[in-house]
Amino acid sequence: MRLALEEASRATTVGEVPIAAVLVQNDSVLASAHNLRESLQDPTAHAEMIVIRKAAEQLRSWRLTGTTLYVTLEPCPMCAGAIVQSRIARLVFGAWDPKAGACGSLFDIPTDRRLNHRADVVGGVLEQESQSLLQDFFRSKRQGTGVGHDRRA
Repeated sequence: MRLALEEASRATTVGEVPIAAVLVQNDSVLASAHNLRESLQDPTAHAEMIVIRKAAEQLRSWRLTGTTLYVTLEPCPMCAGAIVQSRIARLVFGAWDPKAGACGSLFDIPTDRRLNHRADVVGGVLEQESQSLLQDFFRSKRQGTGVGHDRRA
């Protein structure tokens, strides 16, 4: 999770909301990324989606079994769906997202028994650090000192 927080900090330097993801398998980092929605003008360029694409390309498989995804903010419905579809075994996230979270807040997609795959989910890991990063970013935007454009959700 600390690696994800470091990656999220880098997002602010390019005007992105500080959300990041790191995918790990057997104690080895497969991929890491931060949001790139603003840079790419792509609504799907969430950190989780980028990491899943990178790891699938690296492993030459869409099945990311046996992996753990660390994310600084609770994934949205799109990203939660991608976690299920890619067969990620475990999700660990920092801050809860009561407005768009799909891993326990509004929905619980990764553990829904109706789906063909379920991931173990642990939320609130380094929650304060993750939350502070986001709050500081949006506070600086409101004060006119930030470079980002909108909140992910």
